This record gives sequence, C-alpha cells and structure tokens, in this order.
Amino acid sequence: MRVRVYERGVPGNAQSGGESRVFRHAHDDPRLARLVHESRGIWDEWQEKLGVELVSDDGAITLGSSAERRLEVLEQVGNIPARMIASGELAERLPLLAAYDGPAMLDEGGGAIRTTAAIGAVSRALGDSLVADEVISLRSTDGPGVEVRSGGTRHEYERVVVCAGRETAALARHLGLALPVRLAAHVRITFAVRGEPPQRLACLQDGSGDFGETGVYAAPTPGNRSYAVGLSETVDVQPDGGMLDPDSLAALAARARAYVQEGLPGLDPEPVEHRHCWVTDLPWSEDGVAVWQAGGAFFVAGHNLFKQAPALGRALAAAACGDGLDERLRPQERLGKPR
Repeated sequence: MRVRVYERGVPGNAQSGGESRVFRHAHDDPRLARLVHESRGIWDEWQEKLGVELVSDDGAITLGSSAERRLEVLEQVGNIPARMIASGELAERLPLLAAYDGPAMLDEGGGAIRTTAAIGAVSRALGDSLVADEVISLRSTDGPGVEVRSGGTRHEYERVVVCAGRETAALARHLGLALPVRLAAHVRITFAVRGEPPQRLACLQDGSGDFGETGVYAAPTPGNRSYAVGLSETVDVQPDGGMLDPDSLAALAARARAYVQEGLPGLDPEPVEHRHCWVTDLPWSEDGVAVWQAGGAFFVAGHNLFKQAPALGRALAAAACGDGLDERLRPQERLGKPR
C-alpha cells in the first residue's frame, strides 16, 4: 500500500511525549489484556526488525488490592506470565520503593516502552511518506474515498485513519460522527535516581494508598538514571481547551512530589523534568479504546494506548486495506470496560 502520514509537529511530541511509558498486561477487561498481549509480540517483532530496544524486560509491578483481581484476569486470559511476589523480590525488582508488605503482583512481560526510540525508528522507516502538514478538513467524495485538505495540499484517498489526539473528535464531526471523548490535562514528573542506577528497575502501578495516593504510575527512563511518576488523576478542561481551574496542574504536580518523598525514597524529590499533555479518554474506562467508521474513514480514540499501539496499528492497517475492522474495536463493544 502507498500511504501518506500527516503530522503537523514533531512526531511523538504531543500525547506520546517523553522518554518512556508503562507496558503492562494488567487490565480489568480480559479482552483488552488479550489485545495488549498481541501487542507485546509485535513489539518484539519491531525490536528485531528496527534493531532498537523498544520495551525493557524488567517487568511491571502492581501494588494494592487491585493486584490480586488483575492477576485473576491474566490467569483467565492465559499465556501471560504474572504472579504475586513477596516483599523481598519486590525490593529487588523496585529498589526505589519504601518498605511495603501489602499485595504485589509482578507482570513479567511488562516493562518500560522506549517511546522516543520507538517513534524515531518508525518515523525513519516511513521516510518520505511522513509529511509535515496539518489536516484542515475531511470530506466524503462521490465515490468510496475521502478527500483530505491540508495546509498545502488536497488529495483523495481510498481510506483514511485518524489518530489525531485531541483533534480526532473535531475531525470526526466533518463526517457526521460525534465521538464521546472527554478532554483533560495531565502532568508527569521525572526524578533522578539517587546514587548509581540499578541494573533492574520495574515499572509501577500503585493503588495501595500506603504512600498517600491510590492512583500512581511510574516508569524508568533509558539507563535507569531517572524515573517518571504521574497520578492517574487528570484536570478537566473546557471543549476549547481552556482549563476550568488553572491551578489544578500545579496541585497534581505537588501531590506527585509528595508521593515520591514518602513512597520512593530512592529518588531525589527535586524534579528534573515536567511533562504536560492532553488526555482523551472514553466514558466507560480510563483504559477504554474504540474505533469509529464513516465510509472510508476510521477514527481512533482512547487513553493509555501506547502499549497496544502495534496491535491497534495492525488492526487499522487491515481495515484500511479493506479487510474489515476488528470487531473488538467497535464502539458498542466498550473495550476496556471492567468485567
């Protein structure tokens, strides 16, 4: 297939920005866990093809009461190595963490996605197919195709796939679709590791509340010299992007720093980087994902999608080639909804 990819800014510098993301199989919907498991295999294929480490092999840890529930989901899916671990192994896998003796699950196939490396490698592979331009409008043509007008061109295509973050819902309206996307803002802070970086450093999801917060995620950056920490909580914004409360992002950042001081004493509590981004989630789950179709156009929406990007991409490529959309991704399936 001949393709053209429109990107108005630096690839990966918006919702996908930063050095790392958490790869985890642990979800409350077994269907989503299966999709992520498919993605893990494709990440491995990409690593070999592109010659770049794309996902670390240090695992992902879940703390709190959700650990046992999510382990049950993974056991139901099968073929995903995961188990409960004791405090000794937890300290070995996550030496930054303060003393903790509650429930802890290790997702052995989890790890840190090397986002910058992944986007850079894929962008280079695209070559001249990657166009620095902004899509202004979409319109159905008289035939089965879609007209795309960008800042500098007008083209017609057989199929169009839209993964434009906060702009996806607006572009979908051009073709008569109303996507139930909630727009919010988020902050993630990176902290330096004290002393020599550990050889092994797992990702973290902490719902325990033992260190003052019940929704924390964190992932190491390449080389394990720093750790990016964020709260799952976000700041609601108005449809035009104006914040309802301009002080809310600063408050979330302060809470993340307080969590680090109490729960991650292996980190220097003085931030070395702040990352702010938009969040686009769906009403049935913060992990929800769906694809809407209007003629030859497909619109992808959801949150926490980086880990399943390869499987999503493969499914969308099949749809764009005329092979039909994976039924799991249709909006009525509510993929990601806890079951």
